Amino acid sequence: MSIWWSLHLRREAASVPLARRLLLDAMRTEGVDPDISFDLSVALTEACANAVEHGGNERSAGEAPGAYRVTAYLDGERCRIEVADSGPGFPARRVVRRAPATAESGRGLRMIEQLADHVHFRNRPGHGAVVSFDRVLNGARTPC
Repeated sequence: MSIWWSLHLRREAASVPLARRLLLDAMRTEGVDPDISFDLSVALTEACANAVEHGGNERSAGEAPGAYRVTAYLDGERCRIEVADSGPGFPARRVVRRAPATAESGRGLRMIEQLADHVHFRNRPGHGAVVSFDRVLNGARTPC
C-alpha cells in the first residue's frame, strides 16, 4: 500500500508535533520498524522546526502567509519527506555538510543528513527553502 499526505501548517511551534504524529501513525500503519520511524520523525521535526524559525511570512502559491508545507510519501520500501517554507531561503554560501558540529546554526540540518539516506537542500527563488529527504524502510541504508 502507498500513503501520501500533505499539510499546510502555520509557522507555530505547536504545528511540529502534529506533523510528527501523523508521520509516526502512517509508518506504524505500514509496519515500518520503530527505530526507522523514530529516525524519520526526528528528521521531520528538525525540518519543521527550521521552517517555523526561519520560514518567513511571505505567501507562496496556494499557501497562507506565514505557512509552511509538509508532504510525505510512503511507497513500499521508501519514505520521502519534503518541507517547504516561504522564507528567504538558505544563504548562498551555505555548505551544510561542512557546518561544525559545535556550530549554533546548522545542527538540525546535519542531523537530518545523518538520519536519512538522501537529503537535498534547495531554494525556490522568491518562494523560500525546501528540505527533502528519503530513507529506505527495510533497514538497508544507502549512503547520502
